[in-house]
Amino acid sequence: MAEPSLVFTDVNERQGMFTRRIFLMGGLVAFGMFALTGRLAHLQIVQGGKYKKLSAANQYNFRLITPPRGNIYDRNGKLIAGNRPSFRVLIETNEVKNIDDTLDQVSYVLPQTLASRRRILRDINQNQRSVPTIIAGDLSWEDFSKVSLYANDIPGVVADMDEMRAYYYGGAFSHVVGYVSKVNQKDLDNEKNASETDFNLLHHPSFRIGKTGIERAFDKELRGVAGGKKVEVDARGKVVAQDDEGSIEPVPGKDIVLTLDADIQQRAIEVFGQDSGSCVMMDIHTGEVLCMTSSPGFDPNLFVSGISSDAYKLLHDYDRVPLLDKALSGTYPPGSTFKTLVALAALENGYDPKTTHTCNGVFPFGNHVFHCDSHHGTLDLHGAIVTSCDVYFYQCALSVGPDKIAALARKFGLGQIFDIGIEGQKAGVVPDTAWKRAYFDGSKPWRPKDPKWQPGETPSMGIGQGFTNVNALQNCVAVSRLANGRKAVLPRLVKSVGGKPYKETEFEDLAADPNHIAFVRAAMADVVTSGTAAGFAKLDLGPIMMAGKTGTAQSHTIKSGSRATLHLEWEKRDHAWFVAFAPADAPKYAMSVIVQHGGWGSSSAAPKAREIMRMALLKDPEIQKRIIGVNPADLVDKPLTDVPLPEDDTGAAPPPPDTLPTST
Repeated sequence: MAEPSLVFTDVNERQGMFTRRIFLMGGLVAFGMFALTGRLAHLQIVQGGKYKKLSAANQYNFRLITPPRGNIYDRNGKLIAGNRPSFRVLIETNEVKNIDDTLDQVSYVLPQTLASRRRILRDINQNQRSVPTIIAGDLSWEDFSKVSLYANDIPGVVADMDEMRAYYYGGAFSHVVGYVSKVNQKDLDNEKNASETDFNLLHHPSFRIGKTGIERAFDKELRGVAGGKKVEVDARGKVVAQDDEGSIEPVPGKDIVLTLDADIQQRAIEVFGQDSGSCVMMDIHTGEVLCMTSSPGFDPNLFVSGISSDAYKLLHDYDRVPLLDKALSGTYPPGSTFKTLVALAALENGYDPKTTHTCNGVFPFGNHVFHCDSHHGTLDLHGAIVTSCDVYFYQCALSVGPDKIAALARKFGLGQIFDIGIEGQKAGVVPDTAWKRAYFDGSKPWRPKDPKWQPGETPSMGIGQGFTNVNALQNCVAVSRLANGRKAVLPRLVKSVGGKPYKETEFEDLAADPNHIAFVRAAMADVVTSGTAAGFAKLDLGPIMMAGKTGTAQSHTIKSGSRATLHLEWEKRDHAWFVAFAPADAPKYAMSVIVQHGGWGSSSAAPKAREIMRMALLKDPEIQKRIIGVNPADLVDKPLTDVPLPEDDTGAAPPPPDTLPTST
């Protein structure tokens, strides 16, 4: 058995071990404190600004403010399209736990149809949660008052006032000014490269984008720049205060002034009534378009809030096609209005205006018999224009040929698309041998292979039929250049954007002999006094006369002897044209009028042109002086005895001498 042993530990050794542990633990604590202090210093000093912004972002939000859309005015400052107050109800989805329950509560105050409920839910799903969704817009004051009374008791529901686009002339400017409507996917696809501000604006429920006409062509200028409202929010995102100093005011869109005259435009719509067609009027010196209507129009206000499918179907299916812009997109055979250019092409290519042809009502050519609506007897070129003799122009066109006729027609604006600021123009067709060779090459199943110009196609071209198709703007440009006589005037629709003139251009010289143009103009003056428009286009404005040319364009193949068009179904009747300029002796305004399926140009289109032209002339101060004979300004501070009296006893001043050349 071993004996027990005693072990003695050195006190100094135990003390040293304890001290080493203290230093080790203290070092670790000191290092940790140093690291923590360094990190806090980094966060506070180096990254303090960053986290201050993040903190503020949690505390403050910016709510997008849509800018007021720019106004659209006529040439005299009359408001065509502007903004009006509108009451609405919104739902802020980020403050709502159950959307259906909230909508049910709103429906007790503001009843909802199943379609509107679906629309609201669709919009909520498409919108960002931070963007409010419109429950109902453009409310009456009575409905808005009821909702406002209970809105505070329904979480997430806000009743406020907004601005809505308003069109003050209804359908008078529906095509040329166009309309705005809600943004769709196609619009978003077209704005792929938009800035962040524009992107957010496009998704805002109050924003409307231009869809047609001026509203679409100048949408970027009209929409302005969005602003922002700085609001303080709580942890749930609910607004608790507003910071006015941090808010950014929106920049309103630019105002646009058009060359159109609202009075003339409105008069044109009144004159057309329920008839389908178009009127375009221009100043022949400046190219400014004073009137551009398409009838019947439609109320663009219907599209701002969203047109119902039933209402849209009615517009779409109506046989007068109110959604079609007949001034730019509708093309029609020009009929006998084209004879003015055929005559000018003949003169330009050495045709003797004394050449006569005898009209017996028919013109046999090849294996076809071409007809005329009357038996005009023997006529020269002047008489053929005045009486609109088809037989004469069949033969006149054959003597000139399609290529020369087409070349001159293009010089006068037919077959052209003009830069007037809006889209939708159709070029139509001014045919020649090269066009037919390219068009009827057999490359398309619906185009038979017939590239050669047939001799029998030229007579039809001579009276504005066959392949020839133009729109109302082109026909107005053509008669404007005839009336000007010197310059190839171009149409101008937009006068200024944001107070700055828009695209003022110089006109090129008109490549035609002024004497030949004067010959055609003289014949057009006689059309109104003694020709096809006599009794239909007299202005009754004293010495002021109008010159013009009627046209009746066949829209369907009709058997010989069946041209009593007014007894046919509407869609089979001929189109009625009238082109004109006034005053005849010193032209200032030119116009074209087409009445779709209107029958005869003389009885259908000419009276409408007369009333519209009268409005333009009566508004012109210089022409007013000629109409009344004495300038009212000359009577100021003058005794009555100093005012010259008329030379006859009728009370009217003698008309100025006729300066138009006459045909030989």
